[in-house]
Amino acid sequence: MNCIVIDDEATARMIISQLCSNVPSLNVLEDFPNAMQAIKYLNQNEVDLIFLDIHMPDFTGFDFIETLKNPPKIVLTTSDPNFAIQAFEYDCIVDYLVKPVTQERFQKAIDKAEAIQDAPVKTVSESEKVEASSGNDLYVNIDRRLIKIDIPSIYLVEAKGDYIQVKTEDKNYTVHSTLKKIEEKLPDSLFLKVHRSYIINIKKIIDIEDNSVLIKKDVIPVSRSNRPELMKRLNLL
Repeated sequence: MNCIVIDDEATARMIISQLCSNVPSLNVLEDFPNAMQAIKYLNQNEVDLIFLDIHMPDFTGFDFIETLKNPPKIVLTTSDPNFAIQAFEYDCIVDYLVKPVTQERFQKAIDKAEAIQDAPVKTVSESEKVEASSGNDLYVNIDRRLIKIDIPSIYLVEAKGDYIQVKTEDKNYTVHSTLKKIEEKLPDSLFLKVHRSYIINIKKIIDIEDNSVLIKKDVIPVSRSNRPELMKRLNLL
């Protein structure tokens, strides 16, 4: 794999390059002291793998990734272990190495990169990666932070253009996602999509009138096609 190294510290670049030289499958094309130089290089050249420091003057590693339209595989190399969760929000990042890096740990990162390179390509959209669920918790990505929401506390999810609003007993959250994607993360035993723009927690219904339901102070429309399923779920049929 052809690779480049980006780190503002000359010693760090030398160490990573040395680690690369011990792996026959790696070919270091260039190393750069800052992201701007690397961007200019990538505008003219293709690489398979980038070793990227996070903390650099003026332009962080994450800033650098945001500039890349089709980023190659990236291994982060950093002295700071506190960005691991943020790092794996990016599909292109295959591993997170905390300095000082041993050859053994470095080799594991390369093994991951090579496994991904050999695997069938799967496209993942932005909306597909912004939520993850675990048990009774839903994790949403808000301002590059993973926020945990207690699923039973959610009483309404509303689509608002390119965003959804998740309303809970304690707080409301605005998330860049789709209603369909979050619907897949919510248990059928509690939630039902009653309209193209709304998912409700059926346990939180206060009142039903004609083609609407009342939850808290929100009056939610129920589409004609979804009403029979709502009635069935409430044991009213």
